[in-house]
Amino acid sequence: MSVRTSPSAPDPSATLEAATWALAALIATLDEAATKPLAEVLAADPQRTAVLEAAGLAQRDGDTLTLHPAYQYADGPSYRSSAQARLSSLRQAVAAAAGESGTAGWADHDDEVLRNQGRASAGTGRALATKVVPALPGLAARLAEPGSRILDVGTGIAALALALAEAFPEAEVVGIDIMERVLRLAREELATAGPAADRITLRHMDVAAVSDQAVYDLIWLPAPFLPEPILTQALPRLIEALKPGAWLVVGTNPAPADGLRRAVAGWQSVRNGGNTYDADRTTEALTTYGLKDQQRFPTVPGGPVLVAAQRP
Repeated sequence: MSVRTSPSAPDPSATLEAATWALAALIATLDEAATKPLAEVLAADPQRTAVLEAAGLAQRDGDTLTLHPAYQYADGPSYRSSAQARLSSLRQAVAAAAGESGTAGWADHDDEVLRNQGRASAGTGRALATKVVPALPGLAARLAEPGSRILDVGTGIAALALALAEAFPEAEVVGIDIMERVLRLAREELATAGPAADRITLRHMDVAAVSDQAVYDLIWLPAPFLPEPILTQALPRLIEALKPGAWLVVGTNPAPADGLRRAVAGWQSVRNGGNTYDADRTTEALTTYGLKDQQRFPTVPGGPVLVAAQRP
């Protein structure tokens, strides 16, 4: 008896699985490069580095091998933040593959995921301090005044709040978060963080309940992490909390360039209890609420876009 066989189509998941390992190689390399010279890290594990090269994540110039320019950073903390951001996303993907529910948002994730995501935000704090604040008229001078105030919405483990407190030694930083559990982690982090932590106040608060009037010189709002109804309620309250002439900076996602990334971004946002606002929609909303002088600050290629606007 003969057995009939039919040609089988290539398995697309094989490429996806290989890409997952390439991402793992990148994360491990970035993490090690936070404390060691990049050339030493690449030379120490030739097999891992071969994966990076095959994936186009590393490249040769003669006998010199280095990472793709998108993954070369100025200092160790930036390498560490980049690694932790990607590790957090990978952990979330593993949770989704295991069938774990994501509908309750960040409360679904364990402490390690929250720490990884939070520590990655330190890189955003440094970008705010070194790139965004100096480019916004009058803001650096405001934050140099004793008693100036910054609001960090969704402070998480307070890594971004700490980066801002360190960068602006005259400013008081208020970090709010709706999750008491993550604020417990924040207190643990700040307990060993040095004197800048003394100027950080943590509050257990829903951003939609902010009622301050003309208090803050700078407000940081990571929009993708908020459910859309909450974001809609929060925006006018946060604008009222700004002093006249002060600035709101909103972290947004860029519009994905292809269908796969667009679909993944939508799934990930919904799983984490967020929304699908992108930089364009955010800019339109800020204009509607009467803010002026909108500016955009791209971060890494394909990464968040920071949208800044000033209260008249």
